[in-house]
Amino acid sequence: MELWDVYNQKKERTGRTMVRNDWNMQPGEYHLSVLGVLRRSDGKFLITKRAGTKEWAPGWWEVSGGAALAGEDSKDAVLREIKEETGLDVSGWDGGFLFDYRRDNPKEKDNYFVDVYRFEGEFGDADIHLQESETEAYMFATLEQIQAFAGQGVFLHYHSIQKAFGKESCADCAT
Repeated sequence: MELWDVYNQKKERTGRTMVRNDWNMQPGEYHLSVLGVLRRSDGKFLITKRAGTKEWAPGWWEVSGGAALAGEDSKDAVLREIKEETGLDVSGWDGGFLFDYRRDNPKEKDNYFVDVYRFEGEFGDADIHLQESETEAYMFATLEQIQAFAGQGVFLHYHSIQKAFGKESCADCAT
């Protein structure tokens, strides 16, 4: 059974946990998710296509990410999620935390914070090992290709994370 920490509105752990996907959060309660944008020096980004068997948004394009486990800090969570979903160990790459945002979904009782990271490194087809239960394909996409997927409504979280795809280098990202 996977457990997630419950956070308050100030993004502080409350000391309580919840069972994964047990959507019964009260107003002012949140869980923490992470997203990791991966960029190569040629300016292309690694994006993955969600498995067609996923209950939510099957076949949509996205960047690696998921929920932080109970007791896990944000950076460890994003490194784990990227490794699980793509096979890439980005722990030694340039980059780090960029920004966060918050979503309040009182009807669904699913409130969450999202920490967004960007890492830059050199990688290619031979380095990618997809987690089949999560992803069914990948591509090295240009910003224009990602924007096209977003325009078609098949790229998750694009409008919330679009600034993470900026053309500037990640030399100034927090580590």
